[in-house]
Amino acid sequence: MSNPRTVLVTGATLGIGKGIASVFAKNGYNVVLTARHPEKGEQAVHDLKALGNPNVMFVAGDVTSLDSMKAVVAAAVEAFGGIDVLCANAGMFPSAKIDAMTEAEWDAIFDVNVKGMLFSIQAALEALKQSAAGRIVITSSITGPVTGYPGWAHYGGTKAAQLGFMRTASVELAPHGITVNAVLPGNIYTEGLQNLGEDYLNTMKASIPMKRLGDVEDIGNAALFFAQETSGYVTGQSLIIDGGQILPETLEAVDA
Repeated sequence: MSNPRTVLVTGATLGIGKGIASVFAKNGYNVVLTARHPEKGEQAVHDLKALGNPNVMFVAGDVTSLDSMKAVVAAAVEAFGGIDVLCANAGMFPSAKIDAMTEAEWDAIFDVNVKGMLFSIQAALEALKQSAAGRIVITSSITGPVTGYPGWAHYGGTKAAQLGFMRTASVELAPHGITVNAVLPGNIYTEGLQNLGEDYLNTMKASIPMKRLGDVEDIGNAALFFAQETSGYVTGQSLIIDGGQILPETLEAVDA
């Protein structure tokens, strides 16, 4: 890539965010990682630079603060001259059943997953307008927009809200040449999923036609498609990456 494009990835130090960042790093992008914890950020930078791309940096930031995200964007622009791609990935997925869910739990997840997405986009918007091909890629989920799972009503609500936002944002930003699309991961093997236990992992594998959990780079590859300059006529779209998980009518259908 003669003139490398620059990507900013939020929630980039672990899991899907780090996987997205690694795909962009392997494809020659300047990569800016942001998350709240500097020690994890520096480790992620070390890991990504080991892939052979020296143009990786970390800036500590909090997506729930617009001022914080503006500072992250300013650092990215200073380092690389601009931002071409924003991967609004930062998110949380705690579990809480409806009958026991507190107002604080509800507010916290909407602050990170929905308001954090908005603030990330608002902070990066001027830089994206200056790009020859501005791209926004939102990390949503199959949970909420397509499926449901007990304990994740609030999480699913945030992920559906992201898609509602995306459709209008894609219309508003189209005159600036900025596209807005979303990736919808199924069950991807991450640190967070590991915490749900082996029984959960084995059950999920059995319900997926491809008989495996997804890899974080599966999501990164989808994000890269939306981010490329050649994808400029694709906007307001969502892409499910789940190994066919949502397709069978019943668990028996997987093995029929």
